[in-house]
Amino acid sequence: MTESLLGLRVLSHALPPALSGRAGTNRASASVARQIAANDDVAAIGLWLAEYHDSPHTFRSYRKEATRLLLWATQVRNKPVSSLTREDVIAYEAFLAQPLPTWCDDGLARHGEHRRLFVGPLAERSRRQALGILAGLFNYLVRAGYLAGSPFVLQRRRARRGTRRTIERYLDRALWEEMLRIVDGWSQNTARERQRYERVRWTLRFLYETALRAAEAAAACEGDFQHIRGRWWLHTVGKGGVEGTIPLSDGLMEDFARYRRFHGLPVLPSSDSKTPVILGIAGRLSSLTPTAVYQIVKDTFRRVAETLQQQDGAKAARVRRASTHWLRHTAATHQAEDGTPIHHIQQNLRHSSIGTTSIYIHAEEDARHASTTKTRHEVPAPPGDAP
Repeated sequence: MTESLLGLRVLSHALPPALSGRAGTNRASASVARQIAANDDVAAIGLWLAEYHDSPHTFRSYRKEATRLLLWATQVRNKPVSSLTREDVIAYEAFLAQPLPTWCDDGLARHGEHRRLFVGPLAERSRRQALGILAGLFNYLVRAGYLAGSPFVLQRRRARRGTRRTIERYLDRALWEEMLRIVDGWSQNTARERQRYERVRWTLRFLYETALRAAEAAAACEGDFQHIRGRWWLHTVGKGGVEGTIPLSDGLMEDFARYRRFHGLPVLPSSDSKTPVILGIAGRLSSLTPTAVYQIVKDTFRRVAETLQQQDGAKAARVRRASTHWLRHTAATHQAEDGTPIHHIQQNLRHSSIGTTSIYIHAEEDARHASTTKTRHEVPAPPGDAP
Protein backbone atom coordinates (compact mmCIF):
# COMPACT_ATOMS: atom_id res chain seq x y z
CA MET A 1 0.00 0.00 0.00
CA THR A 2 2.88 2.37 0.82
CA GLU A 3 4.33 1.84 -2.66
CA SER A 4 0.91 2.31 -4.22
CA LEU A 5 0.56 5.73 -2.58
CA LEU A 6 4.09 6.78 -3.49
CA GLY A 7 2.91 8.66 -6.57
CA LEU A 8 0.58 10.83 -4.50
CA ARG A 9 3.35 11.53 -2.01
CA VAL A 10 5.63 12.69 -4.82
CA LEU A 11 2.89 15.09 -5.91
CA SER A 12 2.54 16.32 -2.33
CA HIS A 13 6.21 17.28 -2.13
CA ALA A 14 5.92 19.09 -5.48
CA LEU A 15 2.99 21.27 -4.36
CA PRO A 16 3.62 24.76 -2.96
CA PRO A 17 1.93 25.51 0.40
CA ALA A 18 -0.84 27.52 -1.29
CA LEU A 19 -1.91 24.43 -3.26
CA SER A 20 -1.47 21.83 -0.54
CA GLY A 21 -4.95 22.30 0.87
CA ARG A 22 -3.83 23.22 4.37
CA ALA A 23 -5.73 26.49 3.99
CA GLY A 24 -8.39 25.36 1.51
CA THR A 25 -11.51 27.52 1.43
CA ASN A 26 -13.71 24.42 1.80
CA ARG A 27 -11.90 23.04 4.85
CA ALA A 28 -14.16 22.23 7.80
CA SER A 29 -14.06 24.64 10.74
CA ALA A 30 -12.03 23.86 13.82
CA SER A 31 -15.23 23.17 15.77
CA VAL A 32 -16.01 20.09 13.66
CA ALA A 33 -14.86 16.80 15.16
CA ARG A 34 -12.15 15.38 12.91
CA GLN A 35 -12.16 11.63 12.19
CA ILE A 36 -8.82 11.65 10.32
CA ALA A 37 -5.48 13.25 11.15
CA ALA A 38 -4.69 14.45 7.61
CA ASN A 39 -3.71 18.11 7.34
CA ASP A 40 -3.38 18.42 3.55
CA ASP A 41 -5.28 17.20 0.52
CA VAL A 42 -2.85 14.48 -0.55
CA ALA A 43 -2.82 12.94 2.91
CA ALA A 44 -6.61 13.07 3.09
CA ILE A 45 -6.98 11.45 -0.35
CA GLY A 46 -4.45 8.81 0.68
CA LEU A 47 -6.55 7.85 3.69
CA TRP A 48 -9.63 7.53 1.50
CA LEU A 49 -7.73 5.27 -0.90
CA ALA A 50 -6.46 3.16 2.00
CA GLU A 51 -10.05 2.13 2.67
CA TYR A 52 -9.85 0.08 -0.55
CA HIS A 53 -6.54 -1.68 0.13
CA ASP A 54 -8.22 -5.10 -0.04
CA SER A 55 -9.68 -4.48 -3.52
CA PRO A 56 -6.72 -3.84 -5.89
CA HIS A 57 -8.82 -3.20 -8.99
CA THR A 58 -11.03 -0.65 -7.22
CA PHE A 59 -7.98 0.93 -5.59
CA ARG A 60 -6.24 1.49 -8.93
CA SER A 61 -9.37 2.91 -10.53
CA TYR A 62 -10.01 5.31 -7.64
CA ARG A 63 -6.37 6.38 -7.44
CA LYS A 64 -6.39 7.24 -11.15
CA GLU A 65 -9.43 9.49 -10.79
CA ALA A 66 -8.12 11.17 -7.64
CA THR A 67 -4.75 11.83 -9.28
CA ARG A 68 -6.39 13.33 -12.36
CA LEU A 69 -8.48 15.69 -10.24
CA LEU A 70 -5.55 16.68 -8.02
CA LEU A 71 -3.36 17.58 -10.99
CA TRP A 72 -6.18 19.37 -12.80
CA ALA A 73 -7.06 21.42 -9.72
CA THR A 74 -3.49 22.47 -8.97
CA GLN A 75 -2.19 22.86 -12.54
CA VAL A 76 -5.23 24.05 -14.51
CA ARG A 77 -7.39 25.82 -11.89
CA ASN A 78 -4.42 26.83 -9.70
CA LYS A 79 -6.19 25.93 -6.47
CA PRO A 80 -6.12 23.02 -4.02
CA VAL A 81 -8.69 20.25 -4.14
CA SER A 82 -10.11 21.51 -0.84
CA SER A 83 -10.99 24.85 -2.49
CA LEU A 84 -12.94 23.44 -5.44
CA THR A 85 -16.46 24.80 -5.95
CA ARG A 86 -19.48 23.70 -7.94
CA GLU A 87 -18.28 25.83 -10.86
CA ASP A 88 -14.99 23.92 -10.80
CA VAL A 89 -16.78 20.58 -10.91
CA ILE A 90 -18.72 21.70 -13.99
CA ALA A 91 -15.48 22.83 -15.61
CA TYR A 92 -13.80 19.53 -14.75
CA GLU A 93 -16.60 17.54 -16.37
CA ALA A 94 -16.04 19.56 -19.55
CA PHE A 95 -12.30 18.91 -19.23
CA LEU A 96 -12.89 15.14 -19.10
CA ALA A 97 -14.78 15.42 -22.38
CA GLN A 98 -11.92 17.38 -23.96
CA PRO A 99 -8.64 17.08 -21.99
CA LEU A 100 -5.63 19.14 -22.96
CA PRO A 101 -3.55 17.55 -25.76
CA THR A 102 -0.49 17.64 -23.48
CA TRP A 103 -2.31 15.32 -21.06
CA CYS A 104 -2.87 12.75 -23.85
CA ASP A 105 0.65 12.77 -25.34
CA ASP A 106 1.74 9.26 -26.38
CA GLY A 107 5.32 10.28 -25.63
CA LEU A 108 4.66 10.56 -21.91
CA ALA A 109 5.47 7.72 -19.54
CA ARG A 110 2.73 5.49 -18.09
CA HIS A 111 3.92 6.08 -14.53
CA GLY A 112 5.58 8.83 -12.49
CA GLU A 113 4.90 12.49 -11.88
CA HIS A 114 4.98 13.44 -15.58
CA ARG A 115 2.93 10.55 -16.93
CA ARG A 116 0.14 10.45 -19.49
CA LEU A 117 -3.20 10.74 -17.71
CA PHE A 118 -5.60 10.35 -20.65
CA VAL A 119 -5.64 8.30 -23.82
CA GLY A 120 -8.16 10.81 -25.18
CA PRO A 121 -11.56 12.34 -24.40
CA LEU A 122 -13.71 10.25 -22.06
CA ALA A 123 -17.05 8.92 -23.28
CA GLU A 124 -20.18 9.99 -21.42
CA ARG A 125 -20.35 6.75 -19.47
CA SER A 126 -16.70 7.06 -18.38
CA ARG A 127 -17.27 10.67 -17.35
CA ARG A 128 -20.23 9.68 -15.19
CA GLN A 129 -18.17 6.96 -13.58
CA ALA A 130 -15.27 9.34 -12.88
CA LEU A 131 -17.55 11.96 -11.32
CA GLY A 132 -19.30 9.27 -9.26
CA ILE A 133 -15.97 8.11 -7.84
CA LEU A 134 -14.97 11.68 -6.99
CA ALA A 135 -18.35 12.34 -5.39
CA GLY A 136 -17.60 9.37 -3.13
CA LEU A 137 -14.22 10.87 -2.26
CA PHE A 138 -15.74 14.21 -1.28
CA ASN A 139 -18.54 12.57 0.71
CA TYR A 140 -15.90 10.64 2.65
CA LEU A 141 -13.89 13.79 3.39
CA VAL A 142 -17.02 15.61 4.57
CA ARG A 143 -17.97 12.74 6.86
CA ALA A 144 -14.39 12.63 8.14
CA GLY A 145 -14.62 16.30 9.17
CA TYR A 146 -11.92 17.34 6.69
CA LEU A 147 -14.17 19.30 4.30
CA ALA A 148 -17.12 21.55 5.09
CA GLY A 149 -19.19 20.35 2.16
CA SER A 150 -19.14 18.62 -1.22
CA PRO A 151 -19.57 20.52 -4.51
CA PHE A 152 -20.83 17.25 -6.01
CA VAL A 153 -23.97 17.30 -3.86
CA LEU A 154 -25.48 19.93 -6.13
CA GLN A 155 -25.02 17.79 -9.23
CA ARG A 156 -28.34 17.47 -11.04
CA ARG A 157 -29.85 14.05 -11.43
CA ARG A 158 -30.23 13.15 -15.07
CA ALA A 159 -33.55 11.62 -15.96
CA ARG A 160 -33.45 7.93 -16.73
CA ARG A 161 -34.27 7.05 -20.29
CA GLY A 162 -36.93 4.41 -19.82
CA THR A 163 -37.51 2.20 -16.82
CA ARG A 164 -35.37 -0.71 -17.92
CA ARG A 165 -31.99 -1.00 -19.53
CA THR A 166 -30.26 -4.00 -21.03
CA ILE A 167 -26.65 -4.90 -21.56
CA GLU A 168 -25.64 -5.08 -25.23
CA ARG A 169 -21.90 -5.55 -24.74
CA TYR A 170 -21.86 -9.29 -25.27
CA LEU A 171 -21.28 -11.82 -28.04
CA ASP A 172 -24.27 -13.77 -29.27
CA ARG A 173 -23.89 -17.53 -29.20
CA ALA A 174 -23.21 -17.94 -32.92
CA LEU A 175 -20.46 -15.30 -32.87
CA TRP A 176 -18.94 -16.73 -29.68
CA GLU A 177 -18.77 -20.21 -31.19
CA GLU A 178 -17.35 -18.84 -34.43
CA MET A 179 -14.68 -17.04 -32.45
CA LEU A 180 -13.68 -20.26 -30.67
CA ARG A 181 -13.43 -22.04 -34.03
CA ILE A 182 -11.13 -19.31 -35.35
CA VAL A 183 -8.87 -19.59 -32.30
CA ASP A 184 -8.79 -23.40 -32.71
CA GLY A 185 -7.49 -22.79 -36.24
CA TRP A 186 -4.44 -20.83 -35.10
CA SER A 187 -1.03 -22.12 -36.15
CA GLN A 188 0.60 -24.46 -33.60
CA ASN A 189 3.79 -25.36 -35.47
CA THR A 190 6.24 -24.07 -32.85
CA ALA A 191 6.47 -24.52 -29.08
CA ARG A 192 5.73 -20.83 -28.57
CA GLU A 193 2.64 -20.99 -30.78
CA ARG A 194 1.36 -24.04 -28.89
CA GLN A 195 1.94 -22.32 -25.54
CA ARG A 196 0.10 -19.25 -26.72
CA TYR A 197 -2.80 -21.26 -28.09
CA GLU A 198 -3.26 -23.35 -24.95
CA ARG A 199 -3.21 -20.30 -22.71
CA VAL A 200 -5.74 -18.41 -24.85
CA ARG A 201 -7.92 -21.51 -25.18
CA TRP A 202 -8.06 -21.98 -21.41
CA THR A 203 -8.38 -18.28 -20.52
CA LEU A 204 -11.38 -17.76 -22.81
CA ARG A 205 -13.21 -20.82 -21.53
CA PHE A 206 -12.41 -20.07 -17.88
CA LEU A 207 -13.61 -16.46 -18.07
CA TYR A 208 -16.69 -17.43 -20.07
CA GLU A 209 -17.92 -20.19 -17.79
CA THR A 210 -17.12 -18.49 -14.48
CA ALA A 211 -18.09 -14.93 -15.53
CA LEU A 212 -15.18 -13.65 -13.44
CA ARG A 213 -13.83 -10.14 -13.72
CA ALA A 214 -10.21 -9.82 -14.93
CA ALA A 215 -8.95 -9.06 -11.41
CA GLU A 216 -10.80 -12.05 -9.97
CA ALA A 217 -9.45 -14.37 -12.67
CA ALA A 218 -5.90 -13.12 -12.13
CA ALA A 219 -6.19 -13.79 -8.38
CA ALA A 220 -7.73 -17.29 -8.73
CA CYS A 221 -5.50 -20.15 -7.59
CA GLU A 222 -5.73 -23.93 -7.23
CA GLY A 223 -6.75 -23.65 -3.60
CA ASP A 224 -9.92 -21.83 -4.65
CA PHE A 225 -11.29 -25.03 -6.24
CA GLN A 226 -13.67 -26.87 -3.93
CA HIS A 227 -14.98 -30.43 -4.45
CA ILE A 228 -18.31 -30.69 -2.65
CA ARG A 229 -20.67 -33.68 -2.90
CA GLY A 230 -19.03 -34.83 -6.11
CA ARG A 231 -19.23 -31.40 -7.81
CA TRP A 232 -16.60 -28.76 -8.46
CA TRP A 233 -16.99 -25.15 -7.31
CA LEU A 234 -14.74 -22.09 -7.42
CA HIS A 235 -14.52 -19.79 -4.43
CA THR A 236 -13.84 -16.15 -5.27
CA VAL A 237 -13.71 -12.75 -3.61
CA GLY A 238 -14.95 -9.96 -5.86
CA LYS A 239 -15.61 -6.22 -5.76
CA GLY A 240 -16.09 -4.81 -2.31
CA GLY A 241 -14.87 -8.05 -0.72
CA VAL A 242 -18.02 -9.93 -1.76
CA GLU A 243 -17.42 -13.67 -1.56
CA GLY A 244 -19.12 -16.25 -3.71
CA THR A 245 -18.92 -19.77 -5.11
CA ILE A 246 -19.32 -20.51 -8.80
CA PRO A 247 -20.34 -23.93 -10.17
CA LEU A 248 -17.85 -25.51 -12.58
CA SER A 249 -18.98 -27.95 -15.26
CA ASP A 250 -17.33 -31.26 -16.05
CA GLY A 251 -16.43 -29.77 -19.43
CA LEU A 252 -14.52 -26.89 -17.86
CA MET A 253 -12.69 -29.25 -15.51
CA GLU A 254 -11.64 -31.27 -18.58
CA ASP A 255 -10.34 -28.05 -20.16
CA PHE A 256 -8.49 -27.30 -16.91
CA ALA A 257 -6.95 -30.79 -16.95
CA ARG A 258 -5.85 -30.32 -20.57
CA TYR A 259 -4.22 -26.96 -19.78
CA ARG A 260 -2.42 -28.39 -16.75
CA ARG A 261 -1.33 -31.52 -18.59
CA PHE A 262 0.20 -29.37 -21.33
CA HIS A 263 2.42 -27.71 -18.70
CA GLY A 264 3.28 -30.95 -16.92
CA LEU A 265 1.16 -30.24 -13.84
CA PRO A 266 -1.27 -32.55 -11.98
CA VAL A 267 -4.66 -32.47 -13.67
CA LEU A 268 -6.61 -32.11 -10.43
CA PRO A 269 -6.30 -28.97 -8.30
CA SER A 270 -4.77 -29.19 -4.84
CA SER A 271 -6.71 -27.55 -2.03
CA ASP A 272 -3.57 -26.14 -0.39
CA SER A 273 -1.80 -24.93 -3.55
CA LYS A 274 -1.34 -21.26 -4.47
CA THR A 275 -0.54 -22.04 -8.11
CA PRO A 276 -2.51 -19.59 -10.24
CA VAL A 277 -5.35 -20.88 -12.38
CA ILE A 278 -4.03 -18.84 -15.33
CA LEU A 279 -0.29 -19.42 -15.40
CA GLY A 280 2.30 -16.77 -16.14
CA ILE A 281 4.23 -16.36 -19.37
CA ALA A 282 5.51 -19.67 -20.77
CA GLY A 283 3.67 -21.55 -18.02
CA ARG A 284 5.57 -20.01 -15.12
CA LEU A 285 3.97 -20.63 -11.72
CA SER A 286 3.53 -16.93 -11.11
CA SER A 287 0.35 -14.87 -11.09
CA LEU A 288 -0.58 -12.55 -13.91
CA THR A 289 -1.81 -9.03 -13.21
CA PRO A 290 -5.41 -8.13 -14.07
CA THR A 291 -3.98 -5.98 -16.87
CA ALA A 292 -2.13 -8.98 -18.30
CA VAL A 293 -5.33 -11.07 -18.31
CA TYR A 294 -7.13 -8.17 -20.00
CA GLN A 295 -4.40 -7.88 -22.65
CA ILE A 296 -4.49 -11.64 -23.41
CA VAL A 297 -8.20 -11.35 -24.17
CA LYS A 298 -7.92 -8.07 -26.10
CA ASP A 299 -5.10 -9.44 -28.24
CA THR A 300 -7.17 -12.55 -28.96
CA PHE A 301 -10.18 -10.47 -29.99
CA ARG A 302 -7.96 -8.34 -32.21
CA ARG A 303 -6.59 -11.39 -34.04
CA VAL A 304 -10.05 -12.91 -34.42
CA ALA A 305 -11.38 -9.60 -35.74
CA GLU A 306 -8.65 -9.54 -38.39
CA THR A 307 -9.84 -12.95 -39.60
CA LEU A 308 -13.52 -11.98 -39.52
CA GLN A 309 -12.83 -8.75 -41.41
CA GLN A 310 -12.39 -10.74 -44.61
CA GLN A 311 -15.99 -12.02 -44.48
CA ASP A 312 -18.03 -9.72 -42.24
CA GLY A 313 -16.94 -6.22 -41.25
CA ALA A 314 -19.78 -5.79 -38.74
CA LYS A 315 -18.82 -8.93 -36.84
CA ALA A 316 -15.17 -7.90 -36.90
CA ALA A 317 -16.01 -4.48 -35.48
CA ARG A 318 -18.04 -6.00 -32.65
CA VAL A 319 -15.32 -8.49 -31.69
CA ARG A 320 -12.68 -5.76 -31.87
CA ARG A 321 -14.61 -3.76 -29.27
CA ALA A 322 -14.96 -6.72 -26.91
CA SER A 323 -13.03 -7.10 -23.66
CA THR A 324 -12.84 -9.32 -20.58
CA HIS A 325 -16.01 -7.72 -19.22
CA TRP A 326 -17.80 -8.62 -22.44
CA LEU A 327 -17.10 -12.26 -21.57
CA ARG A 328 -18.80 -11.73 -18.21
CA HIS A 329 -21.83 -10.26 -19.99
CA THR A 330 -21.72 -13.03 -22.59
CA ALA A 331 -21.72 -15.72 -19.90
CA ALA A 332 -24.71 -14.17 -18.10
CA THR A 333 -26.66 -13.70 -21.34
CA HIS A 334 -26.08 -17.26 -22.50
CA GLN A 335 -27.03 -18.63 -19.08
CA ALA A 336 -30.31 -16.70 -19.30
CA GLU A 337 -30.94 -17.99 -22.84
CA ASP A 338 -30.36 -21.54 -21.60
CA GLY A 339 -33.14 -21.12 -19.07
CA THR A 340 -30.97 -20.77 -15.95
CA PRO A 341 -33.16 -19.28 -13.18
CA ILE A 342 -32.40 -15.60 -12.75
CA HIS A 343 -31.63 -15.98 -9.04
CA HIS A 344 -28.97 -18.58 -9.93
CA ILE A 345 -27.41 -16.16 -12.42
CA GLN A 346 -27.51 -13.50 -9.71
CA GLN A 347 -25.54 -15.80 -7.40
CA ASN A 348 -23.07 -16.71 -10.15
CA LEU A 349 -22.37 -13.03 -10.88
CA ARG A 350 -22.54 -12.10 -7.17
CA HIS A 351 -24.95 -9.24 -7.75
CA SER A 352 -26.50 -7.75 -4.62
CA SER A 353 -29.70 -6.92 -6.51
CA ILE A 354 -31.63 -9.19 -8.86
CA GLY A 355 -32.54 -6.01 -10.75
CA THR A 356 -28.90 -5.74 -11.84
CA THR A 357 -29.00 -9.29 -13.15
CA SER A 358 -32.17 -8.67 -15.13
CA ILE A 359 -30.34 -6.42 -17.61
CA TYR A 360 -28.89 -9.57 -19.17
CA ILE A 361 -32.30 -11.02 -20.06
CA HIS A 362 -32.76 -10.48 -23.80
CA ALA A 363 -35.13 -13.36 -24.59
CA GLU A 364 -38.30 -11.37 -23.93
CA GLU A 365 -37.25 -8.53 -26.26
CA ASP A 366 -36.14 -10.97 -28.96
CA ALA A 367 -39.48 -12.80 -28.78
CA ARG A 368 -41.39 -9.50 -28.97
CA HIS A 369 -39.41 -8.47 -32.07
CA ALA A 370 -39.96 -11.86 -33.74
CA SER A 371 -43.69 -11.97 -33.07
CA THR A 372 -44.20 -8.37 -34.20
CA THR A 373 -42.30 -8.66 -37.46
CA LYS A 374 -43.69 -12.12 -38.21
CA THR A 375 -47.27 -10.87 -37.82
CA ARG A 376 -46.61 -7.89 -40.03
CA HIS A 377 -45.05 -9.88 -42.85
CA GLU A 378 -47.41 -12.84 -42.80
CA VAL A 379 -50.72 -10.97 -43.08
CA PRO A 380 -52.16 -12.14 -46.45
CA ALA A 381 -53.09 -9.52 -49.00
CA PRO A 382 -56.85 -8.88 -49.43
CA PRO A 383 -58.41 -10.76 -52.39
CA GLY A 384 -58.08 -8.92 -55.62
CA ASP A 385 -55.17 -6.71 -54.51
CA ALA A 386 -52.19 -6.59 -56.79
CA PRO A 387 -49.19 -8.53 -55.54
